[in-house]
Amino acid sequence: MKINSYDLGEKKDELLIIAMIVAKYKGKNVYVRHKDRTTFEIPGGHKEPNETIEECARRELTEETGATKFILKPLFILGVEKDGLEDYGQVFMAEIEMLASELEYEMEEVIFLDGEPTEYTYPDIQTAIMKELIKRGINIK
Repeated sequence: MKINSYDLGEKKDELLIIAMIVAKYKGKNVYVRHKDRTTFEIPGGHKEPNETIEECARRELTEETGATKFILKPLFILGVEKDGLEDYGQVFMAEIEMLASELEYEMEEVIFLDGEPTEYTYPDIQTAIMKELIKRGINIK
């Protein structure tokens, strides 16, 4: 697997199939744990038919964290290449202002950390996102 990064607009919107959201709440990094997993990940998910990548990011952030009020900003595009094929997703930054009292969808747990979790669900992708944030001067710590 090879992971590449691209500036916004470098890949056509219709090629973007997943949204990944680096989120903060009260100064802490936000990570979620799916009901079927023991590891953590940043919020995100696949785009639905007739949905823009920003609509996908807003929906996924709400579903996975319970965020009810937030500011969302697009950052860059991430390409994941496997077996000669590359899939693209857009990385966003979110500042969550308000959360619902309980989760209604597939996530079991939301945690708030000063750093990163000890075990990622998608370690290669998560590490690539963090390296790209640092490279672009975006502080997430």
